[in-house]
Amino acid sequence: MRRQVLLDTGPLVAFLNRRDRHHGWATGQLAEVEAPLLTCEAVLSEACFLLRDARGGSRAVFDLLEREVVTVAFSLAKEASAVGRLLGRYENVPMSLADACLVRMAEQDARRSILTLDKGFRIYRNHARHVVPTILPESP
Repeated sequence: MRRQVLLDTGPLVAFLNRRDRHHGWATGQLAEVEAPLLTCEAVLSEACFLLRDARGGSRAVFDLLEREVVTVAFSLAKEASAVGRLLGRYENVPMSLADACLVRMAEQDARRSILTLDKGFRIYRNHARHVVPTILPESP
């Protein structure tokens, strides 16, 4: 079975913004994974906000959704209790709602890795004990 990739905000923004310093890395990573990339609405909200000043930025996020390159595969309403526990456990980090949703998505299927620029995922643990599988750029 192939590993499913969970998409975080950073690589999504970097992929869509040629001026982002991680654009090349994100483009290369997205070229290597099979669509659809799974994500949550919190990631899409963050990406639209961060791309608000880029011409066509938010529209580009929705183009990826419409073309099914990216798919929302998470229901916060159904996972509110688990996400709330994660936010409480990592309140000193701090953990964003998007991060908590992605960690919960990784907990639901061990085959899932998170494509991210956020080194905070090295701190987070699945089920409070397992390292969350991530795909991060190599540190300089």
